[in-house]
Amino acid sequence: MQKTLTVTIIQADLHWENPVANRTQFSEKIKNISGKTDLIVLPEMFTTGFTMNAEKLSEEDNGETLQWMISEAKKNNAAITGSIIISENNTFYNRLFFVFPNGTYKIYDKRHTFTLAGEDKTYTAGTQRLIVDYKGFKICPLICYDLRFPVWARNTENYDLLLYVANWPVKRIVAWDVLLKARAIENMSYCIGVNRVGLDGTGHEYTGHSAVYDVLGNCISTPNFEKELIETVVLEKEHIDTHRKHLQFLNDRDHFNLN
Repeated sequence: MQKTLTVTIIQADLHWENPVANRTQFSEKIKNISGKTDLIVLPEMFTTGFTMNAEKLSEEDNGETLQWMISEAKKNNAAITGSIIISENNTFYNRLFFVFPNGTYKIYDKRHTFTLAGEDKTYTAGTQRLIVDYKGFKICPLICYDLRFPVWARNTENYDLLLYVANWPVKRIVAWDVLLKARAIENMSYCIGVNRVGLDGTGHEYTGHSAVYDVLGNCISTPNFEKELIETVVLEKEHIDTHRKHLQFLNDRDHFNLN
């Protein structure tokens, strides 16, 4: 079993509603990753920005962007994850793909659609959480607004990494910082949040603050970074096991069922 997981986070400005330009820029950024990595994390809706123009911009489940992700995963021998707009059975989803190096993949549909922006009127909410087993680490990937709902993220499977991809605006960046740290502490897991920077087509500003927290809530990445960023961090299984054995807070968690 692998004892470490090397993760690269890519914080980028996004070309508004331009999948071709975004795939091109992320291909270039992936080329600039220094050294080997196990997992590459891109933002939410990384091909378009956070748009409600789903009818125009959605792709089929096996569309160009998924094929691009599969190609990049194979080329770099690394898993890659991020969310895009998917059309399925005349319904739109904000869907995260977790693509393995061999080209297979798993999906997660955003559970909490962002009502403040009307996301709930365009996209259908997902109903199933995803736990990915990858290189000896159990990973729970979620999307943006999910961060505000700790019950949905609660660590009932003893996962090792909680991961959020996002388009989280600057006006609420304090909440982003605080909640990412809280999710790491309360779940005794690593917690990664990958956000975008720049202005989108609706005038909303994003300042990044992508971050990696350890199980004690310590930031182990560059803190509060507000420009484009490619950063690689190493997660250690021993760090998780040691602190869970010593503190055992997860043993006292509440048991519940979600309706």
